[in-house]
Amino acid sequence: MVAALVLVGCGQTYEEKRRISHKRRQQLLREDSAALKVAVMPTLDCLPLFVAKEHHMFDTTKVDVRLKMFTAQMDCDTAIVGGSVEGTITDLVRAERMIQQGTPLRYVTSTGAYWQLYTNRTARIKTLKQLDDKMVAMTRYSATDLLADLLRDSAKIDAERLFKIQVNDVNIRLKMLLNNEIDAVLLTEPQATQARQARHYLLLDSRKTSVGQLGVLAFSERALKLDKREEQLEALKRGYNKACDSLSSRGIGYYRDIVEKYCGLRAGLVDSLPATIRFTRIAAPEETDVQYARNWLKQ
Repeated sequence: MVAALVLVGCGQTYEEKRRISHKRRQQLLREDSAALKVAVMPTLDCLPLFVAKEHHMFDTTKVDVRLKMFTAQMDCDTAIVGGSVEGTITDLVRAERMIQQGTPLRYVTSTGAYWQLYTNRTARIKTLKQLDDKMVAMTRYSATDLLADLLRDSAKIDAERLFKIQVNDVNIRLKMLLNNEIDAVLLTEPQATQARQARHYLLLDSRKTSVGQLGVLAFSERALKLDKREEQLEALKRGYNKACDSLSSRGIGYYRDIVEKYCGLRAGLVDSLPATIRFTRIAAPEETDVQYARNWLKQ
């Protein structure tokens, strides 16, 4: 009985536990608010950020980088417009549209992302002209939307004869192709490699078109005006450069565990990724590429 009384006397009351829990939640919210948050997706253009985070390449005395994972570009847009993140991996088409709609952005670096068009092998679509009266999965007001228009014009298909189907989630878009639920899809890496490994047909590569480099890491200008954000951004740039240097010297295969973890790639498929993929240090996108995206949005 004495032991029981001692334990009860030493234990926390319900109200005390609630008070401590509330204080802990408030502390976590303050820490998250002070951190530099970046919206990312399970795609290879985010790999330098994944590597820098996992291998502690960010100077934690200068910046606490937190990566917020999404599977759709639209959700990344919502996060940066709403202020729940300060930066995002996106493309110039989506970024320019956000700017037009009142969210000033700063382009920190081009990511070198590219997109490929894969057609369903069961549909036996082996030329762009055969996409007439077919469905292509993409995301509206994005690089994939722009490329869908480009391939339509290249094949001289009437606008109403190419059905652009909005599928925002990159994983669902891939699954629709693998499950034979769509005629064609526009994918970036590593989803493009998964489509290729399933023996679907590659008909278009953005690197072989006039669109240039559309992938970009962008930050909210409003967020960067806040105290210490510029210092944090500079620290992020240094960590990003370290990750790119390491990826260039060691190759993607060295970081296979990170690719599998963040991109959902099954074991063994990392070695199938193209050897031509390159990760370059911080460099702002070319003005010609930015203008290309603006012109398409105007049209």
